Amino acid sequence: MGKTISEKIIGKHAGKEVKAGDIVVVDVDVVMAQDGTGPLAVDQIKNMGFKKVKNPDKSIFFIDHAAPSPRKELSNSHMVLRNFANKSGAKISDVGEGVCHQRLIEDYSCPGDIVIGADSHTCTSGALGAFATGMGSTDIAVGFAMAKTWLMVPETIKINLGGKLPKVVFAKDIIISLIGKITSDGATYKALEFGGPLLANLTMDDRFTISNMAVEAGAKTGIFPTDNITKDYLASQNRSDCFKEISTEEDADYKDIINMDCGKLEPMISAPHTVDNTIKISELEKVELNQVFIGTCTNGRLSDLKIAAEILKGKKVAKGVRLIVVPASKKIYTEAIKEGIITDLVESGAAVMAPGCGPCVGVHEGALGDGEVCLSTQNRNFKGRMGNPDSFIYLASPATAAWSAIKGYISDPREVL
Repeated sequence: MGKTISEKIIGKHAGKEVKAGDIVVVDVDVVMAQDGTGPLAVDQIKNMGFKKVKNPDKSIFFIDHAAPSPRKELSNSHMVLRNFANKSGAKISDVGEGVCHQRLIEDYSCPGDIVIGADSHTCTSGALGAFATGMGSTDIAVGFAMAKTWLMVPETIKINLGGKLPKVVFAKDIIISLIGKITSDGATYKALEFGGPLLANLTMDDRFTISNMAVEAGAKTGIFPTDNITKDYLASQNRSDCFKEISTEEDADYKDIINMDCGKLEPMISAPHTVDNTIKISELEKVELNQVFIGTCTNGRLSDLKIAAEILKGKKVAKGVRLIVVPASKKIYTEAIKEGIITDLVESGAAVMAPGCGPCVGVHEGALGDGEVCLSTQNRNFKGRMGNPDSFIYLASPATAAWSAIKGYISDPREVL
């Protein structure tokens, strides 16, 4: 029986052949934690008696969830990470550098790697052909200290993406549609392995969006094979040397196979208060908005900002609507400035924040008031996600978000594009 991508990568790092259900100890290539989870990981590393990290070049603490810090308690947590990184040899990605998951794909994760992080959306790096997954802070502490972790090899669900993607339908619409189909726990502790003819037309930004939200279906990881699109992306980040061919085997044993005809999709919405509460935008009743947020590790990349600016240029955000834009990394921010994207966004009425997570986790920069409604390009919409359990969060693509900001209510981007 052939191997899935996950079985091949895990087996190589375990030093033996593995199959779904096996429990193994594996070498780890990249370990990370962010400012919400990092302080606990640091405490656990110290409790185990370690003073150094095993692999300094690929051990990173990211300050991104509350960056810049909105209060002294979080500032003190940031100090813990900076001080430990300085003493242990770990790297620190500080305020303004960007969201951990975006930074990982730009500078650290490589095809064939095992990447672990104290954040559930670590699975974003799976788009590069890495086995990337989130874990708790204690397991991550062991990863920092020993560059090893334990895993149960997951069963794999194959997602074949086919058809020709309609105009104004984006990767965000694909993954929202898939989650609506299989539900928020339909892939619990499974690997979602993406394939099919549509891959040839999916950019790396598209793939990052899809892998990022695999965990919203309960998946352990969301992984893509590598190809020339992967190779070109790594070259654009000056990391051509880390490219590897990563693919599944033809007779691999899948738990399930799901075939998606993406040619039949239309813009999608995840309505409150779960990601799998999905609805076609054409079937959604009018929803008035107080805030629109474009950014995050899901949709804060250059292509996302570009499509938003294309829609917003020469127009104004609707009266009574706050539009917040947060680039996912410094690289993206600077490129967006060079291309005039930031100017178009600001002139339309957007408030552009420093690279980071922004309002997504509800700590600062856009917490919602009682009863307020936000349309966001982030990955989660449960109660309280943006700082207030008495608010309402809808999820959509950047195109839908930008057009809705102009209209003042959730609107179909096919009206303008």
